[in-house]
Formats: sequence, C-alpha cells, structure tokens
Amino acid sequence: MDNYRFKYFFKKRIQILFGFLIILLFIPLLKIFYLQIIQFDRFTALSKNNSIKIIPIPPKRGVIYDRNNVILADNKLVHYLEIDRTFFSDLPEIKVRLKNKLNIDIDVDVENKKISYLYETAVPISFSLTDKQIANFVANQYLFPKLRIKQRFIRGYPQGKSSAHLIGFINRINDKDINFLEKENLVNRYLGSTHIGKSGIEKFYENLIHGSPGFKEIEVDAKQNVIRTLQEKKPIPGKAINLTIDYRLQKIAEKAFGEKKGALVAIDPKNSEVLAYVSQPTFNPALFTNGISHAAWANLNDKNSRTMLDRTVAGVYPPGSTLKPFVALAALTNDIRKPPFSIFDIGYFTMPRSSKVFRDWKRGGHGTVDIIKAIAVSCDTFFYGLGLELGIPNLNKVLDDFNFGKKTGIDIGGEKSGLIANKAWKKKKFNESWYAGETAITAIGQGFTLVTPLQLANATAKLANPSLSIKPHLLLSIDRIKQDKEEVKQDKQSYSDKNLNWIKAGMVNVTKEGGTAAFLGKKSNYQMASKTGTAQLFGLKIGEEYNEDTLPDNLKDHALFITYAPANDPKIVIAVIVENGGHGGSVAGPIAKKVLDAYLKNKKL
Repeated sequence: MDNYRFKYFFKKRIQILFGFLIILLFIPLLKIFYLQIIQFDRFTALSKNNSIKIIPIPPKRGVIYDRNNVILADNKLVHYLEIDRTFFSDLPEIKVRLKNKLNIDIDVDVENKKISYLYETAVPISFSLTDKQIANFVANQYLFPKLRIKQRFIRGYPQGKSSAHLIGFINRINDKDINFLEKENLVNRYLGSTHIGKSGIEKFYENLIHGSPGFKEIEVDAKQNVIRTLQEKKPIPGKAINLTIDYRLQKIAEKAFGEKKGALVAIDPKNSEVLAYVSQPTFNPALFTNGISHAAWANLNDKNSRTMLDRTVAGVYPPGSTLKPFVALAALTNDIRKPPFSIFDIGYFTMPRSSKVFRDWKRGGHGTVDIIKAIAVSCDTFFYGLGLELGIPNLNKVLDDFNFGKKTGIDIGGEKSGLIANKAWKKKKFNESWYAGETAITAIGQGFTLVTPLQLANATAKLANPSLSIKPHLLLSIDRIKQDKEEVKQDKQSYSDKNLNWIKAGMVNVTKEGGTAAFLGKKSNYQMASKTGTAQLFGLKIGEEYNEDTLPDNLKDHALFITYAPANDPKIVIAVIVENGGHGGSVAGPIAKKVLDAYLKNKKL
C-alpha cells in the first residue's frame, strides 16, 4: 500500500514538474509571438528610427549681382561645430568648457529648443571657425566627443561696406523668425538653415534668394556613426538676381561723399531703374553673419551717426528749395505768375495785413525776378507770395501728382512716406488752425514738409519725363531673365509742354552764370537741369542772423541738389542730400556732378 501511494505521488510530482516546465517554455514563445507578430509593425518602425536618420541639407543662397554682373553678395565655404540632438541637453556644460578651453563661443540662439527643431539630427552651435580654432579643436577633440566639425556655405560680401544698405544682411534665425515661418507655413523650407535675410534686398527677396533644402537618408549604428547613405536629394539653390544698380556709379558716389552723412539716388528717367543707391555712413554686412557683439551694435546705432538708418528711403528731410520747381509748376498750371509776370525783390516779403516779415536768403534781394529767374537764383521772396496766391490745396494737388507724401513702392523694405501737410492734418495733429504764414514757408520747402531722397529723385524723374508711369525699382532680372516693370497707378497728368519748358529753363539756368550752382556748368560738355536746396533745421528769432560758423554741426543746414542730364534728352536723374552740409550748390552739387560725369562719359550726347 505504502509502495503504491509512493508511486502515485511521485508520478503526480513528475506531471506537475513537467507541466511547470512546459509553462516556463511556453511563456517565452508567447512573448516572441507578441513581439514578432502582434507588435511587428511598431517595433519595426522603432528599429528603423533608431538606425535611419534624415539629415536636411540647406540650400545655397542665390548670388546678388549689379546690372553688369559685379558680385555684390555670394557664398563661401566655412567650417562650423555641431552637436547631435541626442546630447542637446548637455549644451550648457559644453558651452562653458568650449569657452574656457578653446575660447570658442556658441550661438546663443541655438540654445533655444524652438530654434533647434530646424535641425532634426545635429544642431550647428558655432559658425565660421578660424583656422586657429579648428586646429585647437582637432588637438583637443578628445575633450569634446559629442561635437563634430562640418562644412557649409555661408554668405559673403566681397564689396565690404559698399552698398550695404541696399544689399542688406543676413543673420541667424531667432524666435521671431521661427514664429513668422510657422505663421506662413514655411518651416519646411528652412530645415537645416541657420540664417535668414534681415534687411535690404536680402530680406525683400528672401523668397527668391533662399532656395529649398534637400535631404540625406543615412543608416547609423548605436554610437551614431554613419554606416551608409541610403538616398539623397540635392537642395535647390536660391535664384541669382541682377539689380538695376551700376556698381561703378555706386563706388564713385560713395567716394564723393567721403565722411559726410547723407544719401544719393540716381534713376534712369526712361524706365525708373535705380542706378545708384547710397546711404552714408555705411557698415560691413559681414558683421551680422557670424553674430554681432553688443558693443558693435551700439556703435552702429549711435544717435549721432545713426549708421543703420537707410537714409535713401527712411531718412526724411525738409526739401528746402528743391521743392520750388514743383511749386512753380503748380502756379503755372493754375495760371498764376506766368511769364512775363515779375516782381521786384527787395530781400524780404511782408505778409498781407500783417507786420510779419519773411526774409530772402540774399540780403538786399534779387531785383526784378520772373518765374524762370526765381528758380535759377532760388528767390524766396518770389515763392512766398506765389504760395499765398496758390493756396495750400492747389499746391498740394501738384505735390501729390509727383508722389510726395506717399511711398513710391520701391522693392526694398523700410520706406517712409514723408509728409505733405494740410489744414486737416494740422487740426488732427495739433488741434490748431492752419496759418497763412505756413502756406508761405511750405512754398520754399520748409515748415512741416518732409521728403525722402528717393521721393525727390522719383519726382525729378517725372519732371524729366512726364510720361513716366513705372515706379522706381531695383530688380533687373532673375536667373538672367529680365523682369517686367510695374506701372504706377495714378491719375493722368495734364501739364502742358509750355509750362514744363519754363520749369526746365529755370533749372537749366541754375548752372549758368548768375545761378546758384553756376560753377558746376563751367567746362561741362552737356547741359544740366538742376535745383539747389538748403534746408534750415531751426527757426531764427526776430532780428537774429544765421551764422554757420557758430553753430554745432548737428544744427547746420542740410544741403540738397536735384538734377537731370542732358537737359534736352534726359538719361539720368540724381537727388543728393548731405546732412548738415550747409549749401546745396557747393556741397551736394559736386557729388551729383561726379556721378553725372561718370555716367555720361561714354554716352552719346
């Protein structure tokens, strides 16, 4: 019995043990089934993500040329440091060690995780390493196993400071840029990119210049070493663009300015192509490419130099006497003071029914003056009275026709509209009535009136060619394909040839004997139609005399000059403003004349 019971329990134990062994063996099989069958798709995907990476390849920016294929902005190959996204959390500690050990700074923007998502695999952290920095890093790479040196193209500006406000600059992508790209659904175009256009042509034509990224699909091992490239799509480079600018003229104008502050715009009056675009002082756009220091930025924005102000389109100035040809045209159009009408100028103008006196710039006056002579000698007295006879509505109508007080629509950012004031504007601005004296000084380009150098050039181009209906522009061609010009939508002008010829006669006499810039016309092989201007920056008290020698530089008059040549067949129009330069004829005029001479030298006159 006992033997039977022993055999029975022994057999049960064997069965239980066997069953337990079967269960133990079955559990792994179940797990294998779950992993390989049920979870196959999920783990296949995970495995692929761990072994295959997509690396975006940023495009090269399009090259910027002048009209004669002089390179204004191109690309150069540089070395930079990058960190794998896997180790991005270690960046603060790496930043300190890089600075202490190798004196290498990292870009502050890439520390922001929002910026870093543009780089799916590796994040650039320090751009444009010097040869010395590269050598030091290679020698000490064992201290930085998570970093790699790579190559990429970055923006270069072979002309240095020349044309900087026109070309603009690029800078590293920041939070503000990311927000814009997200809003415009453009993030995918910038994957792998580090920079974006921030000003000038670089910004305005960013959509053309930037290009589209490519990608490289690679297989990596557990240590992120590349095993092989699976496929690659090359990036599409940005489009090359030619500007209307003649760089030769640009350099001549910049040299003519010297250390003076101001702006110059030259326009072809037949098609509104901008031939020269100068704003002084200027800067080196390469300062921004690799990150500008706080000290350098503060220096560029010094309140005295205001280097970063693009004076060409964003500088606003009283036009002074350069407004007089347009005021004269307004008078002739309204049948006021047509030749042979004249006045006798004794050197001042007394307001009707008032004791208030407005002085002429010439003590003792100009004697007998008609509208042609008034332009040639810039007779203030003549225009004070003319302005009152016209009235501000009739005067402003003509100024509006010539696009004063509004943007021209040129293809560059930052343009200001200037100001042509009227009764309604003053009431809204100051809650004050408009006075007759304000109309009188508006007629000589003073008071509230403000213009940009571009506006002056554009208006002068319309004097030179009244049929001009194309707005000023800077883009000539895209990938060598010339672009159609956009016409300005405006009311048809009804200025008679006779009236326009009287204006031209006055402007031609500016550079003849007795004119305010007579010396510019001597020994010239072409005839100019010009107007000088001097813009006063503060009002004089009764009985006070203007003494330039005792004034600080920032209170001296602005010097202005507008011209087109040859007078009978205009090929170029120029407007110049020299801040605190004093006299338009002697300071701004010679700058314009150098550009005229250079442009017309080889032209058939």
